[in-house]
Amino acid sequence: EPGDTLAVRIDRLTPSRATGWTYSLLALTVLDPAAILDRPPQQRVVWDIDRAAGTVRLQDKVKGLEDFAPPIQPMIGCFGVAPAGGQALSTATSAQNGGNMDYRLFAPGTTAWFPVAVPGALFYLGDGHACQGDGEIVGTGIETSFEMEVTFRVLKRKITWPRGETPDDIFTVGNARPLDQALQHATTEMSRWLGEDYGLDARAASHLMGQVVRYDVGNVFNPAFTVACRIAKRWLPNR
Repeated sequence: EPGDTLAVRIDRLTPSRATGWTYSLLALTVLDPAAILDRPPQQRVVWDIDRAAGTVRLQDKVKGLEDFAPPIQPMIGCFGVAPAGGQALSTATSAQNGGNMDYRLFAPGTTAWFPVAVPGALFYLGDGHACQGDGEIVGTGIETSFEMEVTFRVLKRKITWPRGETPDDIFTVGNARPLDQALQHATTEMSRWLGEDYGLDARAASHLMGQVVRYDVGNVFNPAFTVACRIAKRWLPNR
């Protein structure tokens, strides 16, 4: 129901095909404007996904990258719940409901939390990536299909922005543009969480966050940018 939180544990992401694809050039959003003039034409390239070796590799060799084979790191690029206010938001963007965040820690072993705004939550997911660097800076991860297995829990509590938990960290996610606004949303949500669940007032939370917080960049390609505010669990007070 509206006001609840939907917790989604990512149990398994298994690639279901042997290839994926990316674009081959850095996105316009991550380049100096002057550098855009020298940008060659965009291309779409295919990557081989070797599940036995646990790696991905360009199908057509590129000079200097003949041996480049980063590990498969499955993640969900886009998932969330229906937005509030009867909005119909494109899944190409992101907001308080989640969406196209392209954050690498949305991977097996992570539990994501979403604020429920409509009856039934209307959860959706997709946009599987076999591998991706921070920011989705070429406009894609290695786009491919997965068998996705998740587990749901309904929490009778209210949150404002998506949250997440891995075995080692907790994090909050802000989605907005410009990038500093996304950081502000994520930081405010983390301060709120530290007060709600860990008993830290605003001053104590600022001491903790000021010294051990880490910021990760999710998507910086799509209409709204994504910033995650992350804290290692070893620094948290006992609940």
